[in-house]
Formats: sequence, C-alpha cells, structure tokens
Amino acid sequence: MKKVLTAIVMACWTTAAMAQAPWPQEKPVQVVVPFPAGGATDTIGRLMAEQLQRRLNQSFVVHNRPGATGTIGAGAVARAAPDGYTLMMSSLGTYVIAPHLIKSTPYDALQDFDYITVAVQAPNVLVAAPTKTARSVQDVIDELKARPGQVSFANSGFGASDHLSAEVFLQQTRTDGMHVAYKGGAPAINDLMGSQVDYSFQNVNAVLPHIRAGKLRPLAVTGDKRSAVLPDVPTLTEAGVPNAVIYSWQALSAPKGLPAGVKAKLADAAIAAFKDAEVAHKLEDQGLEVVASTPEAFSAFQAREFQRWKTLIEERGITIE
Repeated sequence: MKKVLTAIVMACWTTAAMAQAPWPQEKPVQVVVPFPAGGATDTIGRLMAEQLQRRLNQSFVVHNRPGATGTIGAGAVARAAPDGYTLMMSSLGTYVIAPHLIKSTPYDALQDFDYITVAVQAPNVLVAAPTKTARSVQDVIDELKARPGQVSFANSGFGASDHLSAEVFLQQTRTDGMHVAYKGGAPAINDLMGSQVDYSFQNVNAVLPHIRAGKLRPLAVTGDKRSAVLPDVPTLTEAGVPNAVIYSWQALSAPKGLPAGVKAKLADAAIAAFKDAEVAHKLEDQGLEVVASTPEAFSAFQAREFQRWKTLIEERGITIE
C-alpha cells in the first residue's frame, strides 16, 4: 500500500512539474511561415528557428503554410493558443498590405497578434529574365509603352511587397503591365529564371545568388539608397522614377495574449540572435539590414506601416482582381 501511495504522489509531482515547466521546455515550438519553402521569408524563418533553438534549448520547427498572400497561415496563427508554442515569421505583405486588399481576411492585423520583433528589412530589386534585352529602367519603360498590358511582372502573391512595388512602378511611370501572382517568392523566381515571365521586384536577398551567378539581371533597387551588395545598381529615384521607395521586412509575432514572461523571454532571445555579430554579418552579406526591434518599437512601426499602405492603396486605387 505504501508503495502504491508513493507511486501516486510521484505521479502527481511529475504532472505538476510538467504543467509548470518553464517555456519552452514543455514541447517543441512551431514557427509558421505562411509562404512556400525557399523564399525570403522562409529563409529568415529558418534562421530564426535555428537561433532560438540554440539559445532556448528546445526544438523550433518551421511549418510552411502558404496561400492567399500569407493570410491563410496568419489566420491559423491568430486562432492558435497564446502559449508561446505557435509563432509566425512573415513579411509586411501579411501584416500591413493584404488586410487592405483581401476581403474577409481571417485575422485583424492590428489586434490579433503580439508583435515580437522586426528581424530584418531590405529593398526590393527590379530584375529581368535572362532572355530580356533590357539593360536599364528606361528600357523597361519603353517596352511597357510599346506593349501596354503585355509585359509581365511576377510576384509572390497579390498584396506582397513585390506586387505593390510593381504597382507603384507602373503608376509612377504611367504605364500598364500584367501581374502574375504565385504562392510565394521561390516559384516566382523559378519561372523568372526560366523566362516564363519578364520582370519581377524581388527581395534582394532572395535573388542575390542568381544575380551573382549571372542568371538574373538587376536594373534598380527600391531603397532610398543603393544596396551595399549591389553598389552598381541605381535606385529607382536615380533611374528617374520618383516616390517609389519601398522596403520589404520580415518579422516575428505570436497569437495575441502571450504571458508577459514568455513574451519577454522570446523577444530577448530573438533580438539577441539577430544582433549577434556573426549572424548580422551573414545577413548583411545577403543584402539584408538587421533591425531587431523591441516589441514596443515593432507595435508602433506596425501601426505606421499599416496606415501608410492603407493610404497608398486607396490613393492609387490598387485592387486585387
């Protein structure tokens, strides 16, 4: 009888200890990337998962859940338990653009997430397919005017930054092109390299290896200054296209309602990971700029970006067909 009681007591202690296990020791953490594997956001998500796993001594597993410019995966995250075991690494398309373009978005971008950190930002780069003869932005403009509505621009999904970059470019040059939407950056880039589409505004880090290998031709970047990894490529402003400064960014969030202690621990680990000198150097070599903002700074930035894109989309009459 004594042994039975002892076993019961031990089982109760074990159950209580498991229930009170400090995050994230209870189980592996799922990091949802709402885009296909191989794109810019997926790359940053996997780097984040690797760094958090190393720093927090637990498995962080990336789960790709693409569709509808990231809104399907984001909706699933918004509905998940706010216990720290479901996180999301996504881009500005999901956080601040798609909500203004997609009807019945399955989440409230301002209310349904706890914002942890904006990890990185980067300009997009206008790249041409290998078979295109364009050597400058003016060449692209001339082609658009000669073939209105027929020149194609690949993007990672309607509402993503590459889609909006092309929209702004067409608006500012008073031309008309054809948008071709994919379910992520990787398939868009593959078709671009195969010359199935003509041009694309892709994240610098996503296409830099292909540019260096001579498989894609860079024509301009969307930043307010030239990219450190593409110093010979002009900005759109330098190329004669004003008011087209756009930065893509990737950020980590979680379902709204994280316990304060979990949020602080997660944010500290994520920020430290991207401020690590070795990690930062690796990212900067790919054309990314480390941001590693605090949750408070991310929340304020989110509100500003949300309003900025709302205003831009309404003023330019941008819609998803």
